[in-house]
Amino acid sequence: MFVLGPIGFTVPWLLWGLVALPVLWLLLRAIPPAPIRRRFPGVALLLGLKDDEQQTERTPWWLLLIRMLAVAAIIAGFAGPVLNPEQTEAGDGPLLILVDGSWADARDWPRRTQRIAAALSEAGRAGRPVALVALTDIPPGELVFAAADTVARGLPGLQPRAWEPGVEDMKALTSALPEEGFDTLWLSDGIARDGRVELTEVLAARGQVKAVESLRDVRALGAATYEGGQVGVSVLRARDVAAGPTEVVARGLDPAGIERELARSSAEFASGETSVTAAFDLPPELRNRITRFEIAGEATAGAVALADDALKRRKVALVAGTVDREGLQLLAPDHYLRQALVPTAEVIEGTVGDVLLSNPDVVILADIAKVTEEEALVDWVEAGGLLVRFAGPRLAASDVGRDAPDPLLPVRLRAGGRSVGGAMSWGEPKTLQPFAEGSPFHGLALPTDVAVTAQVLAQPGPDLAEATIAELSDGTPLVTRRSIGEGQVVLFHVTANAEWSNLPLSGLFVQMLERLAVSSRPVRPVEADLEGTTWVAERVLDAFGSLQEASDLPGIPGERLAEPVLGPDLPPGLYASGDRLMAVNVIAPDRKLAAVDWPSGTVVEGLSVPRETLLKGWFLAVALTMLMIDLVASLALSGRLRRALPGIAAVLVAAILVPLPEGARAQSNADTRLIEATGSVVLAHVTTGDARVDEVAQAGLLGLSEVLFARTSVEPILPMSVDLETDDLSVFTFLYWPVTTTQPAPSPEAYRKLNRYLRSGGMILFDTRDADVAGYGVASPEGRRLQALAVPLDIPPLEPIPSDHVLTRAFYLLQDFPGRYAGRSLWVEAAPPDAERAEGMPFRNLNDGVTPVVIGGNDWAGAWAVDEYARPLLPVGSGLGGERQREIAYRFGVNLIMHVLTGNYKSDQVHVPALLERLGQ
Repeated sequence: MFVLGPIGFTVPWLLWGLVALPVLWLLLRAIPPAPIRRRFPGVALLLGLKDDEQQTERTPWWLLLIRMLAVAAIIAGFAGPVLNPEQTEAGDGPLLILVDGSWADARDWPRRTQRIAAALSEAGRAGRPVALVALTDIPPGELVFAAADTVARGLPGLQPRAWEPGVEDMKALTSALPEEGFDTLWLSDGIARDGRVELTEVLAARGQVKAVESLRDVRALGAATYEGGQVGVSVLRARDVAAGPTEVVARGLDPAGIERELARSSAEFASGETSVTAAFDLPPELRNRITRFEIAGEATAGAVALADDALKRRKVALVAGTVDREGLQLLAPDHYLRQALVPTAEVIEGTVGDVLLSNPDVVILADIAKVTEEEALVDWVEAGGLLVRFAGPRLAASDVGRDAPDPLLPVRLRAGGRSVGGAMSWGEPKTLQPFAEGSPFHGLALPTDVAVTAQVLAQPGPDLAEATIAELSDGTPLVTRRSIGEGQVVLFHVTANAEWSNLPLSGLFVQMLERLAVSSRPVRPVEADLEGTTWVAERVLDAFGSLQEASDLPGIPGERLAEPVLGPDLPPGLYASGDRLMAVNVIAPDRKLAAVDWPSGTVVEGLSVPRETLLKGWFLAVALTMLMIDLVASLALSGRLRRALPGIAAVLVAAILVPLPEGARAQSNADTRLIEATGSVVLAHVTTGDARVDEVAQAGLLGLSEVLFARTSVEPILPMSVDLETDDLSVFTFLYWPVTTTQPAPSPEAYRKLNRYLRSGGMILFDTRDADVAGYGVASPEGRRLQALAVPLDIPPLEPIPSDHVLTRAFYLLQDFPGRYAGRSLWVEAAPPDAERAEGMPFRNLNDGVTPVVIGGNDWAGAWAVDEYARPLLPVGSGLGGERQREIAYRFGVNLIMHVLTGNYKSDQVHVPALLERLGQ
């Protein structure tokens, strides 16, 4: 192929015809020949006459130029011009196609496989042997080159991995390379890593190395952390390129146990930044449900950060002193603590010795003076536990921490009067002072109505200010803290009930407990904690960021999980040991991404190659246009243009009408859609004008179609939306009509089509979606709107569905017809007056036709709706009961469609005795 700039020619020898253009110019310039001048006296008689047709002495230069360009365009067009031709490079030696095969390749994997297939095809045409290797899956032994078609057969089995190649992988490939020369095509993921430069140099010593990279930036997520009351997820990128904000999605389980998007946060990189944090300010209950974070639109394992116990519910042990106030629950020392902790933590109650056996995250002592298991509790705190104590009458009356520091108290307590309060000591209750910057409570808003009437006082000393993390307006400590080993002891100098203050009655009390409970757990277990443990993979990530079952992976020693090196034996995922769960993510906590810096001399090109565009038609169109201009110009010069105008206009009109207008094309597409519906089973819904309702209706019919395809012999095609004004309804057998309060009434012509549709055997399911179907839902706005819409329709008399209607047994045996809402009320065509139960049959011989109208309000489309991954789109009920309700809704949908397609065929069983009697005769 001859290439000239961005244009190549498949038949370049035709371009030699351009050499003849000067000769053609001379020939056209010489024709017609110049006339010979002769003087003739009779010419005087012609003076003053005008000839309508004339002929110039010579052809104008501009007309010759048009003709030359037209001829040149014809020659170039038949020479096969191609824009952005695929240029193949000559080569006769072996070719190594090297793929990183990491998680970063997953987002462009289809394009990478296409590029590999093109390289294999080119090598096959050139007769070059090929070897295809992924760095994440190095074959054992020496590298073997084979025929390109043989290698191509194994291309579908090549898949990216959820980990990255390491230095050892690159060394293994280096040792497997043959000594003979070969060229390398390296499809890189664009991430810099150790060993890449050295491997590139080894490959360059064998032959030419060409690197192929995607122009898209590589983005990934680090592990989620909790700090300052917010969950932070670091977003990394490899290149410092201008880009828009990155959307990070937090996904988790809803109350029905279905994974959904719980929150979304945006993070934008500043110039020069390769790392930024996406913050999530979530309530504890919502935070505890998070199972994973992911970058929206990125389907890679690196764009996923799995959540583990670090964000889950804490195990809090609550030990309270007894009080002699029988029946006064609000005065119990632990009442408000339990109310604050139960929604967000797993509360364990019992003695100190009992609760320590369950390895809690936090131990709370409410008005406990003397701890009987003091030594065990001290050891637990020193190992990293958090002990939170609350004062009270029992602690105030004891001698604990008076004469000497107590190991389970952060400060010494005053030896004198320890309970301060009342009109004789304070003129008025004291309020809280704003939390200092170093306090764990810093940033919490202070309610103006929180006041303290009594407290246990701390003994003044040089360390008191450092130990104080919250204080009253007069400077006396409210909360003190001291570190003991790896753990902490915190003392609230007031009671945990409302006896000494109204702090437990405020929302600030819950926030303070939350701050303390979170700080008690390390972000990740250290190597000492993991030593001697064995972890089993529960679910693992594939390269595309999807969790898969862990099949038969062996147990992993805990030491390997301290600083995990991912690989085939340790893929990223969720690992469990006893009741503990740990997430092993692709991106390590201290990992940074960087772009590849290829050695000098390496050829680097983009992953996407401009597509070839054939230009032959364009060149010939230009030539035809110039010939038309030449024709018009010639007629104008000869004076015959006026007589030729009608013919020229007719030709132009025909040329304009040859391509179909967009409206005709759209009509053709609509006709194709209706023809497709005619030859197949299709579920359709009436458009309402409400985008959300129409979207749910489409998703609902898609879910029902998939259930029909899986469970019955009915094979529906994709659902369709129906416009009552423009679409032909006769090709549809079933219409789902969700009723909205804002839906406009159809036109009279649309009502005529609807009545014709109902009379010809079609069915419409009206769904008010309000769970109020009594009397057609007259009590709801949707029910009233349905009544207004149904007035012009030719609807037969209706009745609540009887227990022996064919809809109860068309495919499944049903007695209930729930959707997102539970309810059996359903209105169908009333049975004829003479419908009686036949002898020996459990149901009546109802009409043989299909009920044309079914009316209800249970929001069936919402229960059927699925997303593109066939996952339920909307919640139904809660837990297993909700999923059972969704299953019954699907069964009702199956019965409904089987009734539409088969009629009341099951009612014909009443004729079975008569038929058997006739056969016996």
